[in-house]
Amino acid sequence: MKTTIEISDPLLQRARKLAEREGLTLRALVERGLQRVLAEKKQAKPFRLRKASVSGKGLQPAARNASWEELRERAYEGRGGA
Repeated sequence: MKTTIEISDPLLQRARKLAEREGLTLRALVERGLQRVLAEKKQAKPFRLRKASVSGKGLQPAARNASWEELRERAYEGRGGA
């Protein structure tokens, strides 16, 4: 299948030089690169955040309407943070 893509001039020049050194066509080099990227993506598992909930009843009533600054002050209270 034919397609057209835009590649920056410096990148294209580097790719052509590499293809020539490797004895490949530019097409073969691009296909090899695409196959490698697709294979990596296929192997990589999507990130999933582990469940880390705690049994509690949510925010304490005094913290429900607090600003971020107030929450931060409470979190660092007595720990030397500002």
